[in-house]
Amino acid sequence: MPPILAHRAGAAAVRGRPAPRIVEGVKPDEPGSSRWRGRSLLAAEPALRLGRWDVSWLLPTVLLAGIALADWNSSGEFRVVTWLAAVPIVASAVGGMLTTVIFALLAPTAFILLDLSWEHAEQMGAGDFLLVVAGGALAVLSRWLRGRAYHHLLSVENAAEATRLAVLRPIPPETDGLRSASAYLAADSAAQVGGDFFDVQPSPYGPRVLLGDVQGKGTGAVDAAAALLSTFREAGYHEPLLATVAARLEDRLRRENEYVAGFGEREERFATAVLVGFPAMDTGWVELVNFGHAGPLVVGPAGVRQLPEGSGTPLGLTAMSTPGDGEEPPVELPPVLRVSFDGVETLLLVTDGVTEARDRAGEFLPLADHLAGRVGEACASPERLVALVERAVRGHTG
Repeated sequence: MPPILAHRAGAAAVRGRPAPRIVEGVKPDEPGSSRWRGRSLLAAEPALRLGRWDVSWLLPTVLLAGIALADWNSSGEFRVVTWLAAVPIVASAVGGMLTTVIFALLAPTAFILLDLSWEHAEQMGAGDFLLVVAGGALAVLSRWLRGRAYHHLLSVENAAEATRLAVLRPIPPETDGLRSASAYLAADSAAQVGGDFFDVQPSPYGPRVLLGDVQGKGTGAVDAAAALLSTFREAGYHEPLLATVAARLEDRLRRENEYVAGFGEREERFATAVLVGFPAMDTGWVELVNFGHAGPLVVGPAGVRQLPEGSGTPLGLTAMSTPGDGEEPPVELPPVLRVSFDGVETLLLVTDGVTEARDRAGEFLPLADHLAGRVGEACASPERLVALVERAVRGHTG
């Protein structure tokens, strides 16, 4: 069976003035604007629940009652009272520490009461009683180790969440009149963050939007994404020309590659990205620089259309093409394109986790066709569009 390539996804959407909108980020874990799913270290330890109710006590209670009933009705030649040792072990598997301790005490108590109800010759004796006590002690120890591991995992996940929030800060619902919503989901929910990056930056020249994906995985990809975002947040605000912002991004990734090369890392990072500039006044167009990325989608009452795909090189590759003797001239930065964009339309930006999402048959997600059949819902709001994209990815990949 071919693999389901839903490992990364990012999506962003923007509507033009008077109510422009952006939707950013989709990664298949879990519609609203800038949804972040951090977990608190104060969260309850995992236990068997039925809705809001903790029912972790139910299974060991039924087991204890069943063993007690079976032993009461058994013959003296075959008694099952020692099976009570399994009760606190089951409690430790489905409940919290308190539940485990309670059943670790109930099990030997039940043993004593049942054993004393038999004739002396048919009693199990101290050896079997100690077996039940040992089972309870081991269950408490196991539950303590389980809780310790759970809290360690929780602290790691919170550290990953803190890293994500440092790299991918929450996007406000409105930035300089630009309404936006975003989603960021990871196939590995513990990973929380990867090489995808996106942000909306206000500026005196109109809001700017950046979305992209760094090649590779691991902390190197996260470092490169963080470097690009920090540069975008400064250059996107101060530079009047979008071409200058693009050049600053390229230069930053080049310097990042030079920095990591000093540690002996041979792999140079590059990133596909889309940089969008919305003029401060409604002009009927937006500026677009595409660094080898899939073309954004524009969703409006008239349907869905795709903007030009990236014909230029990804970020970081122009620096790798510096000419030497007899070499080809260096690759230039992608041009700044002006594309028509109406005030009632919404711009949708996605990373390759969406465009490369496959079903079990290996077929890619036809996102444009999917949205074209649901234009009314897609145009309703950025939040609805993000939710629609997320459902499409989840449904297509299973």
